[in-house]
Amino acid sequence: MQQKPPHVIAIYPGSFDPITNGHLDLIQRGSRMFDRLIVSILRNDAKKPLFTVAERAEMLHEVVHVFPNVEVDCFDGLLVDHASGHSATVLLRGIRAISDYEYELQMALMNRRLRPEIETVFMMANEAYSFISARLVKEVASLGGNVAGLVPPSVEARLKARLIKRNTV
Repeated sequence: MQQKPPHVIAIYPGSFDPITNGHLDLIQRGSRMFDRLIVSILRNDAKKPLFTVAERAEMLHEVVHVFPNVEVDCFDGLLVDHASGHSATVLLRGIRAISDYEYELQMALMNRRLRPEIETVFMMANEAYSFISARLVKEVASLGGNVAGLVPPSVEARLKARLIKRNTV
């Protein structure tokens, strides 16, 4: 049985397009659980993101700077390779509903097969945020709906500006 490392480093991966208050809640709670939490933005252009990786990183920096043990990074390729490159022993994943769990379980088991020394920790979404997804936030905002309280205020402003710009082009 392996010993607990002296400093537990966790990776919280996602597209964060854009970061929501649900993401931020997990970051805040994860920052209390781990010595170092790296919020890692997945580079995946196949998803056709609204914001570039650089813009998502800026938004994340704006809202996580208050947590001294949280940093922002980005990656492509296998998550477990990215985690190993940072000496991380934990992958933090949020679960909103049973449908999330089914997908996340598959990913956790594959990651365990690839790198058994890295554990996946599932954290339940706060009930206030359990229905929020970045995809849903973008959809509501694009249709003129109010997303206040679903994303940090600075993200809401960027989201509105991007959608106005996109709709006038």
